[in-house]
Amino acid sequence: MPFWYSNSKLAWLLLPFSLLFWLISQIRRALFSLNILSSYKSPKPVIIVGNLSVGGNGKTPVVVWLVEELQKQGLRVGVISRGYGSQSKTYPLLVTPETDPVQGGDEPVLIAKRTGVPVVISPNRQQAIELLLKTQDCDLIISDDGLQHYKLQRDIEIVVMDAERALGNGFVLPAGPLRELPSRLKSVDFVITNGGKNAYSDVIMTLVPHYAINLVTAEKRLLSEFTQGSAIAGIGNPQRFFTMLENLNIRLAKTKAFHDHQHFEPQLLEKLAENQPLFMTEKDAVKCQAFAKENWWYVPVDAEIVEAENQGQKLPQLWEKIRHLV
Repeated sequence: MPFWYSNSKLAWLLLPFSLLFWLISQIRRALFSLNILSSYKSPKPVIIVGNLSVGGNGKTPVVVWLVEELQKQGLRVGVISRGYGSQSKTYPLLVTPETDPVQGGDEPVLIAKRTGVPVVISPNRQQAIELLLKTQDCDLIISDDGLQHYKLQRDIEIVVMDAERALGNGFVLPAGPLRELPSRLKSVDFVITNGGKNAYSDVIMTLVPHYAINLVTAEKRLLSEFTQGSAIAGIGNPQRFFTMLENLNIRLAKTKAFHDHQHFEPQLLEKLAENQPLFMTEKDAVKCQAFAKENWWYVPVDAEIVEAENQGQKLPQLWEKIRHLV
């Protein structure tokens, strides 16, 4: 909501509802902390990659980056996810690169395609872990989202934040974008800011595009070879994708922002891709593959993560903590 990121009177009018939301969430968290409500302890270490605010912050590229970095260290990694937007008839579901994204969800299928690691989705994260460990050899588990899912115990918490939007007006839902108060950041292990540094940064993530891949032929082409086109994005912050392309000197004749996890059908896109390339995110491409046209291209991005200035050696500390867990 735009008013979450401005000094809006509407936010103040909604504060009583935010107070109720905060009170309920605090009581619930306390009940888990006091073991009045039971939580599940996985037999393998669990790393949560989540966020404090709603909307796209860049969690999926962080999950992919984390998997690849841990694989370089010789660790066997599995991923669990709630599978937001998936329409599987049964849960838990083991997601593979060939899974229909309608059944498996766009982000879990993307993670499976990019990393090759086992991915299991279920609203019940205990069931997801049990299926994962029953069918796969894993040294540790990465949970895509779930920072506020206190029914699942965790060993490491990583928060991903949009550097520019940060925590918005600092209010919890519905007056602001937060699921928990900013003070929650004091108890997490690691804060990654996407797109730059802010007051909360431990490390800084830049999403770097190198080439476009054709949805029909799988041809790879350097982005510098394109000068114009149109673009769509069904992600949490579509404008970030459009700006990235424009910063690469690609003139966009048309852009269309869709809702995050948008379900695509051919008629939604047919007027956008007339006689010019249509660019989309990798997340959107997994849902458009079945009806793609020859001038449709997706742009994968790689997360490049560096230490934030004056924050010490946070990355080595993270790897050391993980090594002590496995």
